[in-house]
Amino acid sequence: MTTPGTHTDTIEVTGHGQAAGAPDLVVLDLRVQAEADSVTTALGAVAEGTRAVLERTAEHRTEGVPAPQTSGLNLHTRTDREGRAVVGFTASQQLRLTVAGTELAGQLVTDVSEAAGDALRIDGLSLRVADPAELQTRAREAAFDDARERAEQYAALAGRSLGAVRSVVAAPAGHSPMPKMARAMAFSDGGAMPIEGGEHSVSASVTVTWELT
Repeated sequence: MTTPGTHTDTIEVTGHGQAAGAPDLVVLDLRVQAEADSVTTALGAVAEGTRAVLERTAEHRTEGVPAPQTSGLNLHTRTDREGRAVVGFTASQQLRLTVAGTELAGQLVTDVSEAAGDALRIDGLSLRVADPAELQTRAREAAFDDARERAEQYAALAGRSLGAVRSVVAAPAGHSPMPKMARAMAFSDGGAMPIEGGEHSVSASVTVTWELT
């Protein structure tokens, strides 16, 4: 195509790339929740459960890995069917645990389950890469190569060839952690929850404009 206001033919192509690597971090988002007849009892049970989880998982923490994060302390009243009389209170505390080494994923789930018991609610488990910079670089390179390959093909079809690059516009990088969790099994054998490592992928897109010669 011809760029408005110039006499230089150009071609603009968008390329896409992806790079995948083995995750090396386990991130577990959970809640400790308790119901009681009084506010004090409900909050106390949540505090006790949270403390038990932190104590039980302390051995899995390593230097350089984010420390446990607590957030979202909630307290709600429970009413009767008519919605008039208060019959109790529900308290909950959100907690994020991060540990190094995906082989610890199953053991981590087992440990928090044993520590908090029926008060535990697991909101999500993800396997991530601690430093995705290398994956991002590979994904960007793959995206640029894809754009160049497409542009070369279109230029050849038009009986032309690529010249200098006029512009490069990159889209924000996308992350796609893809953990594989085996079907939940009863702990009758005392073993950890079976979880497979899967992959963590990073995608990139770039739009490149070349001059045509």
